[in-house]
Amino acid sequence: MSSIVANVARRAITRQSVRTMRAQPVRRYASRVEEAGLDKGPKRDPELYLLLGVMAGAFGLAGWYFGRSPTTVTSESNIRIGESAMPWEIDEKEAEARGNFKYQYHPHGDKSKPLKSAPSALNEVIVPNVTLPKDLHDRFNKYGKDY
Repeated sequence: MSSIVANVARRAITRQSVRTMRAQPVRRYASRVEEAGLDKGPKRDPELYLLLGVMAGAFGLAGWYFGRSPTTVTSESNIRIGESAMPWEIDEKEAEARGNFKYQYHPHGDKSKPLKSAPSALNEVIVPNVTLPKDLHDRFNKYGKDY
């Protein structure tokens, strides 16, 4: 096995040395364009000019649109937040009396209406009072065993 590897390595070295002795032709950018036929493409397909104009216009409009207001949000509604409605701005003694750190806001942005507590960030699920046989309860109960 090692003799095969040695023969392959020897052949690779001898071929590489032969290649380095030959002078490589100088390749220029113009010759690559001629080989690829890129200079004849627009003459055969004049609709490429129209496509170039449409694409340049599309990218130009997109750049203008996103360039004039890149950080503003258009769909954000103005919500009126009540005074000291932020839980971190209230003293602990005052917060416990007001509802244990609840966010509050004015409904529909109307400051004349009283403050309303914001909904919980956690999902609340009301489970109806259903009795199941023990084997079905053990099979479908995904929240663990009842203790």
